[in-house]
Amino acid sequence: MTNESTVTEKTVVTNRKALHDYFIIERFETGIALKGTEVKSLRLGTANLQDGYAILRNGEVWLIGMHVSPFEKGNINNHDPKRDRKLLMHKREIRRLVGKVAEKGLTLVPLRIYFKNNIAKVELGLAVGKKTYDKREAIAKREIERQLRREYAK
Repeated sequence: MTNESTVTEKTVVTNRKALHDYFIIERFETGIALKGTEVKSLRLGTANLQDGYAILRNGEVWLIGMHVSPFEKGNINNHDPKRDRKLLMHKREIRRLVGKVAEKGLTLVPLRIYFKNNIAKVELGLAVGKKTYDKREAIAKREIERQLRREYAK
């Protein structure tokens, strides 16, 4: 008997705006506490992370502002689309985050939601906000790379 474990990941939604607005210093994989119809909605890909962020409250990590559309075939037990959702992390990871977030200018932003072996996970990023000139620089760099790819394809 071999110990080969196949890990399957299926990305549901990514937060491209966060990658544009922030420098990501460190990434964390967290679980997320969901209700039944939320899981079904996530499997359909009806989530939005654009306005989402994470905060530390009473020694726990909470995801605020993430929108998960109500499940179409749900009933009266459907969830509130904008409710705060608890993120599941080890206490030692949370304690480490408390110290880092206390630093000036650091924030927690959700980068993507995915299913890892059929369990919903959130990738959190410890981030520093970009200045406007950093964003312009990134856009210019991306344009140059696109032009080079076009030239190479010819």
